[in-house]
Amino acid sequence: MEVRIGVKQVSREVVLESAQKPEEVQQIVSAALSGGGTLELADAKGHLVVVPVDAVGYVEIGVEESGRVGFGSY
Repeated sequence: MEVRIGVKQVSREVVLESAQKPEEVQQIVSAALSGGGTLELADAKGHLVVVPVDAVGYVEIGVEESGRVGFGSY
């Protein structure tokens, strides 16, 4: 599932592929926004993305992908 984070005063958004369910990501984002500090999400490859809550403009939580067409493992 794709997660996009818009950062204030930055033209590019942070995009990551998450193995978590949309509900889990929503809970993490809500807890971070209400608690202050940082928003921390791990992507499907194990990388950790940390964004200060004050800099978060928006978070777009995508739907789970049903499957991809093409070669290679995803």
